[in-house]
Amino acid sequence: MTMQSIGFLVLVVATTYVAVGSAGSFYQDFEITWGGDRAKILQNGQALTLTLDRASGSGFRSKNEYLFGKIDMQLKLVPGNSAGTVTAYYLSSLGPTHDEIDFEFLGNLSGDPYTLHTNVFSQGKGNREQQFHLWFDPTKDFHTYSVQWNPASIIFSVDGTPIREFKNLETKGVPFPKSQAMRIYSSLWDAEDWATRGGLVKTDWSQAPFTASYRNFNAEACVWTSSGSSSCPSSTGQSLDATGQAKIRWVQKNYMIYNYCTDYRRFPQGLPTECSLA
Repeated sequence: MTMQSIGFLVLVVATTYVAVGSAGSFYQDFEITWGGDRAKILQNGQALTLTLDRASGSGFRSKNEYLFGKIDMQLKLVPGNSAGTVTAYYLSSLGPTHDEIDFEFLGNLSGDPYTLHTNVFSQGKGNREQQFHLWFDPTKDFHTYSVQWNPASIIFSVDGTPIREFKNLETKGVPFPKSQAMRIYSSLWDAEDWATRGGLVKTDWSQAPFTASYRNFNAEACVWTSSGSSSCPSSTGQSLDATGQAKIRWVQKNYMIYNYCTDYRRFPQGLPTECSLA
């Protein structure tokens, strides 16, 4: 897979960012972090499944930390009545001022669409949610969910179609994730108190165990290491071109179901700064 231009130059004292392209095995790139044998690496490392039952969910994380790059993962979500479940797939650093880039898939009753929830945290502050219904059934087959993160913008894509861009507007006073390396995390867990229709629809445990499947991880990104100082290649970060912006407008016109930038009730003192600048 060819990485789109994510130009940047990083010089860090006492750390190294090594540009890599990774399409290895789940054994090589990830580690199970919780849930015991509810998380399984299969097919000689080419596939992974997470399972949720009444006792516990499960999760994994990347062995590497990344600063800028393009991250792809194929997911097939919990089929049938998945109400109350959340499949989270995101990048995050640690600590109270952490950065985070989120995909979360909120389950629903059989036959109703999943809600794809996206969010961006910078310096510990989020509240930048956009939500979508997808134009396909994400439980029937694998689909590719991508984050392209560079100094100019964060682009969320589904099967190569951009659905959201969060631009770097630091010069306008909007914090942007740019200095904290992040691991990739994923988990399948029970969130029946809020996930489906605000918690009105509860998890039907007679349908358990619930399973989400993963394959074809690919990272073309800079990996953080702990020795020396170095630089990653390329020059400047890039935002979407006019064609990409047109695709986002199409997705948001037809499939967006929530946008924090139009939620005046939530922000009675005024919408966040970026809403008038993006």
